[in-house]
Amino acid sequence: MIELPVIPSEPQRKKRPDWLRVKLPIGPEYAKVRKLVDTYKLHTICESGNCPNMGECWGAGTATFMILGNICTRGCSFCAVATGRPNEYDTDEPRRVAEAVQLMKVKHAVITSVNRDELKDRGAEIWYQTVRAVKEQSPETTIETLIPDVKSNWEALIRMISAGQEVVSHNMETVERLYRAVRPQAKYARSLEQIKRTKEYGQRTKTGIMLGLGETREEVFKAMDDLAAHGLDILTLGQYLQPTKMHHEVIEWIHPETFAMYKEEGLMRGLKYVESGPLVRSSYHAERHVHV
Repeated sequence: MIELPVIPSEPQRKKRPDWLRVKLPIGPEYAKVRKLVDTYKLHTICESGNCPNMGECWGAGTATFMILGNICTRGCSFCAVATGRPNEYDTDEPRRVAEAVQLMKVKHAVITSVNRDELKDRGAEIWYQTVRAVKEQSPETTIETLIPDVKSNWEALIRMISAGQEVVSHNMETVERLYRAVRPQAKYARSLEQIKRTKEYGQRTKTGIMLGLGETREEVFKAMDDLAAHGLDILTLGQYLQPTKMHHEVIEWIHPETFAMYKEEGLMRGLKYVESGPLVRSSYHAERHVHV
């Protein structure tokens, strides 16, 4: 095991460390993507999730599309997406997403969604139709789908992951001990099972974990071991950033050297690829994960 000196944490009330500073979203390519998102009335997790990399990704002409609306049935303490009773889903959304991907000339598209626990199929049919529509209009575009917890509806899971996408991601978000505080409507073992079943179906599997929520290094190592044992291929690790004062507080600012240590540990523990850094998010550099 690689040992590093313990780096003192900083309370949230102090300014963010220098390594967490990002550039404001500007430039012609950003403006182009902004216009397309507005014109096609699309939701992006880039905006809803207050992603710190939005300027970089949109400036490169890419975005992560969020389907099935922008209101989630879950109330996770870390998430900036609105919680409540979702509106009726839009059956025309697959076409609009596919047209936007084509107009943006996206080489690799990431598609995610809110949780739709009130739907019997968890939104699986819209998931399937969206991926198929993108593939039909842009056959050269590779796709990663970042899917929600299906609450053990394995039939819905198979429908979601059988549309021809190259990568299937499902985020664990945090370590097992913190699930009740961070993901109260989710279950650690259930998410592991979902990843395992996705791998058994033959898909390339991926997940993301946020750091700085109060986890210990030993708990992160255990999560890595659990994920490797359940067939995970790709792991992303990033710093948790508190969206508002109403959300879970930042317990610790994780130093870049610690992120580098976690990357080495993950690879040594059997994971094929680990993207680890303060500003890493589950969709960051997603195009690199297609051929892992």
